[in-house]
Amino acid sequence: MHPMLNTAIKAARRAGAIINRASLDLERLNVARKGPKDYVTEVDRAAEESIIDILRTAYPDHGILAEESGRLQAGGGQADAEFQWVIDPLDGTTNFIHGFAHYAVSIALMHRGQAAHAVVYDPTRNEMFTASRGSGAFLNDRRVRVSSCLRYHDALLASHIPQSTALPASSPFVPLLAECAAARRTGSTVLDLSWVASGRLDGFCGVGLKPWDMAAGSLLVLEAGGLMADFQGEQGWMESGNVLAAPPKIFAQMMTHLLA
Repeated sequence: MHPMLNTAIKAARRAGAIINRASLDLERLNVARKGPKDYVTEVDRAAEESIIDILRTAYPDHGILAEESGRLQAGGGQADAEFQWVIDPLDGTTNFIHGFAHYAVSIALMHRGQAAHAVVYDPTRNEMFTASRGSGAFLNDRRVRVSSCLRYHDALLASHIPQSTALPASSPFVPLLAECAAARRTGSTVLDLSWVASGRLDGFCGVGLKPWDMAAGSLLVLEAGGLMADFQGEQGWMESGNVLAAPPKIFAQMMTHLLA
């Protein structure tokens, strides 16, 4: 296993331990609101600080983009470091503060703008999803692949679509969500993408996402044999925040339904 991936796993486990300890006493949790339906806790910040501490100690010349801390320059002060860590310390904060055990730590290493290594750690299930470019995707050291589902009517999707329960009839998401077997909104994009990679879900559609929501999960999906694109079928999802992810056969049908 690559040393950089090992370092990310170590950081994810430390953050997961912080999250697990805090989950035992949620009533004492301090919760702040960043925006409408957007929360942050001291656990998010403590987990992020622990990740950054490990990554900075091992790789002081790498840049960092983290959900709570923002963009941090590399140790030498260079604005555009060759390597950049993209971190979401607790994806699924709303789930966490309600005691709904579906959230994860996400860490990706970008090399010149492309994801090179990825870790997504689910601390409640002790599941560690990992991937390195060109080396496949793994769950707890077991190789995983996207699902073998072929028919869209049989596909189980996850979505991150604003106001998905009250979409206007003209919305392009109506046929996309109506024609599959079922759609779930789990509250954790990084786990949704990890579950697409491991075959638990047959596809994912997300709108208005941030880089830390997608960076690690995108590499997992691609290394597991899946496809990802924005709503125009291009590779601009990191910039637009709009993404489809699925096995090849389902991906093509998702694009057809979205553009119907």
